[in-house]
Amino acid sequence: MVDIAQVTAAPSPDLLTPDNCAVLFVDHQPQMFFGTGSGDRTAIINATVGLAKAAKVFGVPTVLSTVAAESFSGPLMPQLADVYPGQEIIDRSTMNAWEDTAFVEAVKATGRKKLVIAGLWTEVCVVLPALSALAQGYEVYVVTDASGGVSPQAHEHAIQRMVQAGVVPVTWVQVLLELQRDWARQETYMPVMDVVKEHGGTYGLGVVYAQSVIGEHAAG
Repeated sequence: MVDIAQVTAAPSPDLLTPDNCAVLFVDHQPQMFFGTGSGDRTAIINATVGLAKAAKVFGVPTVLSTVAAESFSGPLMPQLADVYPGQEIIDRSTMNAWEDTAFVEAVKATGRKKLVIAGLWTEVCVVLPALSALAQGYEVYVVTDASGGVSPQAHEHAIQRMVQAGVVPVTWVQVLLELQRDWARQETYMPVMDVVKEHGGTYGLGVVYAQSVIGEHAAG
């Protein structure tokens, strides 16, 4: 029941904000991409970098992690590493990042209770830490277009499994715009538009068009 007297113009506490979430990137590495068959891999790379830049625009803490970088999977993809030059990359032996002490300590150090996770593969290196973090009280959001599985079925079944457990599926543009949420926030407006123009596909082209016709402050 809605209590009209209590209704106000205020956002839901379920929304992601720059102050309540952290973004975790898990195993965006060459060997993992080689085995990804759930969707266009170039699109996954674009979404991953878009998500990384979104987090950086809003100062959202991030954790970068790889698995068996030197013995099998290769380094973190350079496009992602370039967004966070000099940031520590936590390499693990565990498929489940949540069983790696250094990874969990890095997440705890962010102080955030909402975790936004993207990674390869969805059915292993995303599902396992997502369910593990959820079991320990975190709110978990999985960026589905910045993640990929070995097949469309594997990716979709993994998402279904996580949703049934309470994980929230999102996309990278959804995260970006949820963090902005008001076009009057001028301090992040232009950086957000830059990310959209570079990684937002036809949405980005629409921004280019609007800014050329209406002016550089065309919103949305």
